[in-house]
Amino acid sequence: MVDMKKSALALLLAAAAALASCSPGGKDAAAVRPLRETADAAVSPEATPEGTVHVIEPPEETEALAPEVKLVPYDGIVEHLFFHTPIAYTEEAFDGDAQQEGFDKYMVTVSEYKKILQSLYDKNYIIVNMNDVWNEYTDEKGEPYMKRETLMLPEGKKPIILSYDDISYYEYMMGNGFPYRLILGRDGELWSYGKDPAGNSVVSQDLDCVTLLDKFIKEHPDFSLGGAKGLICLTGYNGILGYRTQTDSGDSSPEFEERRQKEIARVRPIVERLKETGWYFASHSWGHINLNTASFAKAKNDADRWMAEVGSLIGPTKLMVYPFGSRLDGGDVTKTGEAFRYYHSLGFRVFASVGVESYSKIKSDISAVICDRMHADGLTLRNERERYMKFYDAADVWDSARALDGAKYTRSW
Repeated sequence: MVDMKKSALALLLAAAAALASCSPGGKDAAAVRPLRETADAAVSPEATPEGTVHVIEPPEETEALAPEVKLVPYDGIVEHLFFHTPIAYTEEAFDGDAQQEGFDKYMVTVSEYKKILQSLYDKNYIIVNMNDVWNEYTDEKGEPYMKRETLMLPEGKKPIILSYDDISYYEYMMGNGFPYRLILGRDGELWSYGKDPAGNSVVSQDLDCVTLLDKFIKEHPDFSLGGAKGLICLTGYNGILGYRTQTDSGDSSPEFEERRQKEIARVRPIVERLKETGWYFASHSWGHINLNTASFAKAKNDADRWMAEVGSLIGPTKLMVYPFGSRLDGGDVTKTGEAFRYYHSLGFRVFASVGVESYSKIKSDISAVICDRMHADGLTLRNERERYMKFYDAADVWDSARALDGAKYTRSW
């Protein structure tokens, strides 16, 4: 539990900024709707914290034939950009408390996120599924090995992987400007549920990274290759996707387990809908631990708990995304230690860290890939404008809600 609390504190400092259009005087009524106003809309009032939402599939529609697109082979760099959950309400995120600095450093606001998506699209990026980039094969001797695939892309497009860390809607996020969870509407679509600064229950598709990307791709289907969306990287210590599915070493009562099983039942259709609509999953460890310094026993225990409490809900994945970007065994670039081999035995084949470029390398001594992702957040907006110009211009993306006091909040441009 001590490690969990430390992880929670670390994650507390891994938050971000918020949505300028949702600040006082700037709310979009179509984007942010009190729950009481949605009874006749697409989202059911049953989507409250204690209720359930039944999926009703939308009616079939006759689709117009899309124009023929020329596909060309691509073997260049596959860019990889990742986000944390953006904040919906800047007035709650930047309220002067101890969390403010972490929010500013490690996240983009919803306003910035939307502009980044538009910039990626304008620069001819196309989202690809990370599972399609690397695959495992067997050689003539029966030995497994990883291979980088040649992607077939629409002519003129550049591939990018988008991943999203800590999409668990942690308990510390409640009341700090974040949505509370993902829910399913009667229309079968994903929505977010949360509360605005006045305490009103709100359902929306404009306040959350998942639903915003869904909307953007619906409007720009050529932003996705084969329906690919984003990679959701999950911890387990506060459950997943806003549902408290975790066990608790301090409470083994039948009442606790009954509540946990109800949360599991509620999240299963959310997981399935995400998978049906192009989203996919990775491990981000159970307790958001530092795997670079963790003992083998600690790393193994965490992996086992993740498999039992998260992997059992999302299904198999070959993708491992390191918390803090900290590689296994003190650095898996040069080492393939006991912990790395154990994670490999659980089915993980692609191990992602954080870096200054979208680096990747196929390991020579084991069937695995190591790679780096670039981080879209307040730190890089403030200090790495040039490096990220290939994705977006920080000056165009910048949310004025970040104009905080103090030298530590200054920009380098």
